Amino acid sequence: MATGGLKTIESRYGPAETVTRLEAQIQSHGLTLFASIDHAAGAAEAGLPLRPTTVLIFGNAKTGTPLMQADQLIGIDLPLKALVWRDGDGKTWISYNDPVWLANQHDLPIEAQQLASGILSGLEVVVQKAAGSP
Repeated sequence: MATGGLKTIESRYGPAETVTRLEAQIQSHGLTLFASIDHAAGAAEAGLPLRPTTVLIFGNAKTGTPLMQADQLIGIDLPLKALVWRDGDGKTWISYNDPVWLANQHDLPIEAQQLASGILSGLEVVVQKAAGSP
């Protein structure tokens, strides 16, 4: 499923296990995990209900920097992020921004768009493995 540059795939696992699997895949692919933000925990601290919703922020300077060299403003969308969330039917999903879509939104030159295409290919492998997709 893709909407406006946002890609979403269903996970075979629950939210906590999906987050753990995604963290492991991020690290095993040589990416740096910068942060994990548990929005549901923050909501609980505020006394508000929220289904499991966790954002992982990650990236690799070797691939992200050339995009920012093409146009520093793409830095507002980097590092990459993935959202692990459970819907009202109890299904777990992983959503992430398509790097090619981001490169197009920032009107990056063709070389940077080609690099974004390679980033997308790697990102899809990471997400699919974390979600247990074939």
